[in-house]
Parts: sequence; structure tokens; C-alpha cells
Amino acid sequence: MGALKLEFGRRHAGWVRCGGFAALLALELLAGCKPVGPNYNRPGYEAPPVYKETGASTVQVPLAPPPNPAGGGWHPATPSDGMLRGKWWEIYQDSQLNQLEERIETYNPGVRQALETYLAAQDQAKAARSALYPTLSAGPSVSRNTISANGPSFSAGKATEYTDLLVSGQASWEPDFWGRIRRTVEAAHENAQASAADMANVDLSLHAEMAADYFQLRGLDAEIKLLKETVADLERQLDLTGRRLKGGVGTEVDVAQARTQLETVRAQLVDVGVARAQYEHAVGTIANYRLPEFSIPFSPLDLALPKIPVGVPSQLLERRPDIAAAERRTAAANERIGIAVSAFYPTISLTGQGGFESLHAGTWIQGPSALWSLGAQATELLFDAGQRHALTDEARQAYEAQAAGYRNAVFQAFNDVEDQLSGLRILEQESGVEQKAVESAQHSFEISNQRYNGGVTSYLEVLTAEATLIQNQRTAIDLQTRQFVDSVGLVRSLGGGWDTSQLPK
Repeated sequence: MGALKLEFGRRHAGWVRCGGFAALLALELLAGCKPVGPNYNRPGYEAPPVYKETGASTVQVPLAPPPNPAGGGWHPATPSDGMLRGKWWEIYQDSQLNQLEERIETYNPGVRQALETYLAAQDQAKAARSALYPTLSAGPSVSRNTISANGPSFSAGKATEYTDLLVSGQASWEPDFWGRIRRTVEAAHENAQASAADMANVDLSLHAEMAADYFQLRGLDAEIKLLKETVADLERQLDLTGRRLKGGVGTEVDVAQARTQLETVRAQLVDVGVARAQYEHAVGTIANYRLPEFSIPFSPLDLALPKIPVGVPSQLLERRPDIAAAERRTAAANERIGIAVSAFYPTISLTGQGGFESLHAGTWIQGPSALWSLGAQATELLFDAGQRHALTDEARQAYEAQAAGYRNAVFQAFNDVEDQLSGLRILEQESGVEQKAVESAQHSFEISNQRYNGGVTSYLEVLTAEATLIQNQRTAIDLQTRQFVDSVGLVRSLGGGWDTSQLPK
């Protein structure tokens, strides 16, 4: 290691002027120095002009944008145009859901954990920024000393014991000529932004999970309503077959079949109740209620499915918090390249000290007791066996890995949106077909009942028709529930009501 060190003494006023000039020169040079290492450019990704899957009637799609102009692509002036904003769950117009969602940010421990992680990242950025400024310290010192009579500082006639009274202040500063500190500050700030995006992603995931579980529960309530109505109808049929048996018209087989069908549906009703309880627990846990005291009133799903505005694909890059987090970490990785490169340049530091020193308290704080010194030091590492080259290459590879991770997050985001769009489109088609099946099964059941009451067919035909009707009705309810859950999934894949303008500056 080689070192160059310049120190300015404390007994000549010209040296004071020289030290002050050196500090001013350092400030001027620092202001004009560009940080070493590459400047950051967001990894490129060209979004498609439109989504492939936009056939569902519950999807609100904007008009296709005009052709790309020469030299660049269209980009929305405001990322929120044509998209959901703020409390996206309010589009379902369900006051009970709104109340549950409102509790998440206040009471959910997952959101609290993400918030504390973000605040810690903010503090890291503040700590890194402090390195841009000088450090100052001051304090008094009192000591009683004895000089060795055989030591080099002994002088005949000079006292061998004395008290040293000292009050002094020190200042040191490392000017950021090569941008190492500035790069560190930027990296810490970008990591804090990534942490803020992580917090938004946790918040979005919890709100979406809440809505999905809530709609699953309401869908089960719709099934419970259907099964209860079916049980009541089967009880009437069992009573009818019993009376027909007593009248000599029916058979014991009819009564046994009616009882079997009734108990089967009762068992299905109990089974649905198990799933409902589990979803109720999930909702209560996300909202952080005390589960023994929490319950959701019976509320069959009878809402109209709202339209979801999807915007244009280019907006997705600024709406998804996971994409924003990956992009900010890519920027931080780029800053670390500059930090590694700065190790090839000299380390320059400025120091200063001043105060008062005396052997007697009466003359301690007086002009003749004043002391000071100014100094500057530059150190250049001459040999490190390739360590700096290796660390720089490592930083570059880490950046490339992070950039690839960002592009992968973008790919996955578009895949999520297309999956949810196709799911809604196919479920809408399937639901329409299933509704026709329900109507046909209802008609078949009514005919079978008429034939049975007219004595032209057996009760088995009625049971078969009724079982088919129940199965189709339950399938229709399940499809409706899945449409609501998939609409929540679409909202989640679009980023909810979030956009990058909410990142801390």
C-alpha cells in the first residue's frame, strides 16, 4: 500500500489559509465530480399494444392505441387513467366487505411487519446520507502525569509531575470525489423504495385474499340456501310418499328412496358448513378479529359482477408493486457497480483539530493556550491481488441477474393478467351454458313430478331428475363464485389501485 500524506502545522497563519483553501478546493472539485461507474437505465421491455384475452363482458377495455411513432412507443401520461384507484374493493358495492377490508391496514400484523421493514430501510438511507458530511466531536480531558527521571523527556530543573488540562474539538471529512458515498446513498434510497413497493404488494395481496375468501364464503352461503330449500322440498316429498303408501298408491321403495335422498342432501348441507367455517376463520384472521367472538352473518352471493377496467398493457409496468420492487432493486444493483469501481481511486480525507491546553486552570481558556492543526491525506491502494477486479465483476453480474429478475417479473405479470382475463371469459361462457342446463333440468324435474303424480312413472325418475337439478344448480353457484374470485384475481394482477407515483421520492 502506498500513501501520500500532507499535514498543515499549527504555528503559522499562512498554513491556516492553505488549509482553508484546500477545503474550498475540495468542495469545488466535489461539486464538479461525476460519480464513477455506469449511470442507470431501466432494462428495456416493449409492452404489447393490447391484451390477448379481452372477451369477457365484465372486462372494460380501452380503445386500441394508435401505431407507435418513430423512435419510441406510446406511454400513458398518467398511469391511473382508465384504471382502478384507491380502495378498489368498493367496486363490488358490499358494505360488509368494505368494513372488513378497512381493518387490514390498521390491524393486520403482516402489514405492520412490512411497514417496519420499510421504515428500517428508510433509516439505512439516512445513515448512508450522513457520510456526505463532516463528523465533529469535542470534549475536555484532565490528566495527572509523572515524567520518568530516566526517560527522554526528563530535564534537570523541570518538574516531573504536572497536570494537563485540555479541551478540544476534532473534525474529519472524506470528500466524495469519486461518488462512492453518493452511489451508496442512491442504492440505499432505491432499496427503501423497493421495500415500500414490497409493503404495497403485501397490502394488495392481503386485500385480495380477503375479498376472495369473502366471496367464497358468500358462494357457500348461496349453496347452503339452495340445499336448505331442497331439504324442505324433500321433506314434503317424503311426507307425500308416506301418505301415498298409506293410501295404497305408493310403495315402501318410494318412501325409502325419498328418505335416502333427503338424508343425502342433509349430509351435503353439513359438509358445506365445514368449508364455510374455514373461510370465516380465514377472513377473521386477515382482519385480525378474535375468532371466538367473530362471525359473518348468513349472506348468499347475490351481487352483480362489476366491470374491471384493465387499461393498456404499458400501464401494467407502473401499476404492479412487485414489478416496481424488482426495478428499484435493479437500480440499486447498478449503483453497487459504481461503488465497486470507486475502490480503484484514491481515498482522500481532511482533518482538523482545535482547542485549549494548559498546565494550570487559571490559564486554561486563554489565547496563548490555543492550539489547532489542519491536515489532508490521500491513500491509494497499489496491490490487492485482483480483489477489486473480482468485486467489480461480481457487482456487474449481480446487476445482470437483477435485471433478468425484473424482466421475469414483467413476464409473469403479463401472464397473470392474461390468465385472469381468459378465466373470466371462459367462466362467463360456461356460466351461460350452465344456466341453460339448470333451466332444462328444472323443466325435466317438473315433468317427472307430473308423471309421478299421474301414476305413469316411478318415484325413481323423480329422484333422478331432482338429483340432476341439484347438481346443476350447485354448479351454477360455483361458477358464479369463481367469477367473483377471478375478478378479484384480475384486480390483483393489475396492481389494484396502486401505481409508482406512490413510491417515496
